[in-house]
Amino acid sequence: MSEKNPKVDWFFTKDSHWQEAYKKLRQIAIDCGLIEELKWGCPCYTLNKQNIVLIHGFKEYCAYLFFKGALLNDPGGILIRQTKDVQSARQIRFTNMVEIAELEPILKAYIFEAIEAEKAGLKVELKTTAEFTMPDEFQTKLNHMPALKTAFEALTPGRQRGYLLYFSSAKQSKTRQDRVEKYIPQILAGKGLED
Repeated sequence: MSEKNPKVDWFFTKDSHWQEAYKKLRQIAIDCGLIEELKWGCPCYTLNKQNIVLIHGFKEYCAYLFFKGALLNDPGGILIRQTKDVQSARQIRFTNMVEIAELEPILKAYIFEAIEAEKAGLKVELKTTAEFTMPDEFQTKLNHMPALKTAFEALTPGRQRGYLLYFSSAKQSKTRQDRVEKYIPQILAGKGLED
């Protein structure tokens, strides 16, 4: 069994209506032998420095986020893909303590399965950048600005995907054009969407 990390304690003492749920989820993860760390401002549970599961909360629910959740068997159908663009991670959402208590054995089984997947070195097969939609508005700019095309191709695949997802998520062509124009300097500077 692992120990609680004092650097993470503040998360479990901050004012939130999910405090009791967070504490129960913490204990379940620690009981599974994972190392507790603080990442992205949330308790993250790792094995050999690899992320396994994270606790986070929102207004309507709190959740376990399995980093390689797409690899897990899900006989109960409780794993949720947050959006269609999320490739690897999956959530299990909770709206009350009763759900967590009832699911505790299943939650532990999912965590142990995630641990075994990590030990086995299993990877989620991610879509390549070429498989993402290239908005016409961005393609036109790439065709007319060789420096932009070179800069975009020099970005990491993750940064390329970030831009493609952001540009193509706009419903109107004008909005897509505005987004492309806004981020041309950032792409030319070799930076990602969030840099």
